[in-house]
Amino acid sequence: MASTESVGVRDPQTPSSTTPYMPGARSASKSNWWVWLLLLVVVAGGYWYYRGRSSQADAAAAGGKGPGGAPGMGAPGSFVVPVVVATATQGDLPVFLNGLGNVTAFNTVTVRSRVDGQIVKINFAEGQNVIAGQALVEIDPRPYQVQLEQAEGQLAKDQAQLRDVQVDYERFKLLFQEGVIPKQQLDTQQAQVGTFEGAIKADNATIDNAKLQIMYSHITAPISGRVGLRLVDMGNMVHATDTNGLLVITQLQPIATLFSLPQDQLPQVMGRMKKGAPITVEAYDRDNTTKLATGKLLTIDNQIDTTTGTYKLKAVFDNAKNELFPNQFVNVHLLVDTKKNVVLVPTTAILRGAQGTYVFAVGSDNQVKIHIVTLAEANGNITGISAGLNPGDVVVTDGQDKLQDGSKVEPRQSTAPVAPAGKSAATNPNSPFASPGGGPAR
Repeated sequence: MASTESVGVRDPQTPSSTTPYMPGARSASKSNWWVWLLLLVVVAGGYWYYRGRSSQADAAAAGGKGPGGAPGMGAPGSFVVPVVVATATQGDLPVFLNGLGNVTAFNTVTVRSRVDGQIVKINFAEGQNVIAGQALVEIDPRPYQVQLEQAEGQLAKDQAQLRDVQVDYERFKLLFQEGVIPKQQLDTQQAQVGTFEGAIKADNATIDNAKLQIMYSHITAPISGRVGLRLVDMGNMVHATDTNGLLVITQLQPIATLFSLPQDQLPQVMGRMKKGAPITVEAYDRDNTTKLATGKLLTIDNQIDTTTGTYKLKAVFDNAKNELFPNQFVNVHLLVDTKKNVVLVPTTAILRGAQGTYVFAVGSDNQVKIHIVTLAEANGNITGISAGLNPGDVVVTDGQDKLQDGSKVEPRQSTAPVAPAGKSAATNPNSPFASPGGGPAR
C-alpha cells in the first residue's frame, strides 16, 4: 500500500523530472504583444513618409519654375492660371508733360480810400461777386461838399472883379488914345485883367478838386471779381495814408495757374509754341485723378531757375464754373503732342526682360504667347504700341508672374478700365478704355 501511494500520488510542489516547472513563463509571453504592435506601426509610418517625399520630389522635377520664379507651376498646359486681361484698341494717344502748380488770381486789387473821412455806408457783402464800377463803400462827403461851395463862391467873386477890371481896361484904352492917360496906367489896368483871369482858373481847379474828393468818397469796384473779407467796419475813420485797405477783390474769371517743368522739356514746349496753335492745359486736383478745368498756355518765363533746374509757365482758364480758386494746389498736364493711330493697352500689360519689352497675348485656345513689342509713348495708365501687337488682341494685365510661353489661362476682363490723362484714348466708342459717358474713364 505504501509503495502504491508513493507511485500514484505526486506533490504539486515537487518539480517533475521530465518537464521542469517554470513559474510566470506563460504570463510573460502574453504581455509582450504590444512591443510587436508598436514596431509594426513604426515601420508602416516610415514607409508612407518615404512615399510622400518621393512624390513631392517627382512633382517638383516635372513642374520646374515659371518666368517669375514661382516654384511648382508645372509644365505649360498642365494647369489653368486665372489672369486679368484687356483688349488692345487703336486710337490717338495724347502726350502730356506733367507739372505741379498753384492757381493765382488773374488780377488782385486791394481797395483803399483816397480821402480822409468816416465810413457811413457799405454796399457789399463778404464773398460777393461784383462788377467793375459797382458802389462798394461810401465815406462822409460833407466836408468836401463844403469845400466845393467855398470854391464856387470864390469863383463868383473873382468873375465879378474880372468884369469890373475889363470895363476899366476898355475905358483906359479910349483915354490913352485921346492922350488923357499915360501908357503905364493902361498897362497896369491890363495886368489887373490878367490877374483876375488867373484867379478864375485857380477857382475852377479848386472846384474840380472838391468834386473829385466827393467822387472819391464813393468808392467803386475797379475790376470785376469776388470780394474777400471786410477789413474795415462801418463808422471807422479811414485815411488816404492807410496801408491795410478796405477790402480785396480777386478776379476769378478768367483765372491763371503758375506751374513748373524741368528744363529738359523746354525745347519741346518752345517748338510747340512756334507752331502758333494754342496749347491745351488741363488742371487736375491734388490726387491727380479728377480734371477740374481746361485752358491754354499763356506764356513762358524768361529764365530758368538755377536752384531747381526748372522754368515757370503761366496758363489761363475761363473758370466759368469757379472750379479753380486762388492759391489752390493743382497738377497741370500740358498737351505737347498726339500719337496718331497707335495700339493702346494698359501700362500694366507691359513687361521688360532680357529680350526687351513684351506682353503676354491670349490666344483663342486660352494659351498665352509672348509678343515682343515696340513702345510709342506712355501716358499714365495707357501705353501706345507702334509694333508687335494688333488691335483686338487680348493681353494679360495681371498675373503675369505665374505665366510662361504656352501657359493655359482662365481670362477675366478687367472691371476698372482706364483712359489716358486728360481725354479718352481710343477713337472707338466701344473701346474698353472709354468711359460710359464718352469722356475720360475714372
